Amino acid sequence: MSVDPRIEALKARHQFLEKSIENEEARPMPNDLHLAEMKREKLRIKDEIAQLNNA
Repeated sequence: MSVDPRIEALKARHQFLEKSIENEEARPMPNDLHLAEMKREKLRIKDEIAQLNNA
């Protein structure tokens, strides 16, 4: 069973965003706008992965 390269790329991006969000939240004064953008992107990617897995 071959793994879809698109899904793997999305998973890697999702993981990168998760780490970036953690790093931003750990800062003394996190950038709330940047955090919100990263969280929206992470959710969009999660939804896209789910759609591709169901297709």
